[in-house]
Amino acid sequence: MSRRLRAVASALLFLALAGGGVGLAYVIDRVVFGGGNVSASATTAVVTVAPPPATTGGPPVREEPWPLFGGDLRRTNAPAGVALRPPFRKLWTLLAGSLLEFPPVIAYNRLYFGSNAGVLRAVDVLTGEVAWEKRFGRCIAASPAVSDGVLYQPLMDPAPCSQHDEQAPGFLVALDADTGKRLWRFRAGVDESPPLVARGMVFFGTWDGKVYALDAKTHKPVWTYQTGDKVKGGAAYARGTIYVGSYDGKLYALDAATGSLRWEAAATSGGDFYATPAVARGKVFAGSTDRNVYAFDAASGRLAWSHRTGGFVYSAVAAWKKTVYVGSYDGKLYALDADTGEERWTFDAGGEISGAAVVLAGIVYVSTLARKTFALEAKTGKQVWAFPDGQYTPLVADGERVYLTGYARVYGLEPR
Repeated sequence: MSRRLRAVASALLFLALAGGGVGLAYVIDRVVFGGGNVSASATTAVVTVAPPPATTGGPPVREEPWPLFGGDLRRTNAPAGVALRPPFRKLWTLLAGSLLEFPPVIAYNRLYFGSNAGVLRAVDVLTGEVAWEKRFGRCIAASPAVSDGVLYQPLMDPAPCSQHDEQAPGFLVALDADTGKRLWRFRAGVDESPPLVARGMVFFGTWDGKVYALDAKTHKPVWTYQTGDKVKGGAAYARGTIYVGSYDGKLYALDAATGSLRWEAAATSGGDFYATPAVARGKVFAGSTDRNVYAFDAASGRLAWSHRTGGFVYSAVAAWKKTVYVGSYDGKLYALDADTGEERWTFDAGGEISGAAVVLAGIVYVSTLARKTFALEAKTGKQVWAFPDGQYTPLVADGERVYLTGYARVYGLEPR
């Protein structure tokens, strides 16, 4: 796609997503749940806020096959339009040289991804050959985002990052997606938040507890919002609102244009929100280190339900049709009713699950810290395929191939 066409697509994206009604109140839940599914009928404290500007709904818009972590602006990890199903055969393998904690993004017939050692690569989707690479000397633990020919990559503190310096600066760096030439960089706190580009702004969080909205053209802050602790996950966008979690145990809904607070909601058992939230069916879904998966009303912040697992939930949610899929450190993948939190099925993956599940063409994929990837029927949980590598979020896809992320390798696969 040419830069001119990308500019037109970006303008259409802005018009499509600039609106949609959201509610007038937020809820901070104050009840500690003991386990299982919990409704929101318990006592809550409600604070009225000013109504946001009128907005319009509509599905997420994607300019390229997989331009950001989660596949779309709502971070559903289940983007439409991919009909590929296993079994797959291997086309190529790329050795990354160090841990790959987050999956690639796909744009302009390339994969873009960074390694823990601070190497950012652009790779041809067909051959697996490296088009360009950049070495930053800083750890990378987040997927980049691509929009209008520009790649945005978060950078952490200097490698090897075995003992993180929380006071060290981090950066968001912008590069020409075609050549890898650095365009600019923005100094902030340590940054492992996969960025999101919407409404002409780049949204991300940092370890000093801030959420940033940078103007994509001037690369200057439009606004910042201070949470109570580290922001490690990414933001999700829907109906003019940014949703982001913090290590202060709260999920925040912020006006995308101004950064003003629309609502905040707390994990009821005192856990932290590491996982990037997902938005679907009028709800915001997020896992917590208190072992619960939460569903909050996207307009008001009211708790819709929570579901107890047997371990930490670092995994971001995949939302597909009427079901959400989420992994836990108890080694299970949970398929939950998106409206009620009722458990539909579970799959014992035989290893802790830290990355997000991904749903494509009715198949849900999940990887474990035991370095194995499974493909399951999304409706039943029946295993249909497995691959002997994987670690975190398993794969991304375009219309012809899937690209599986192993511990330190990326694989190009196509259906047999």
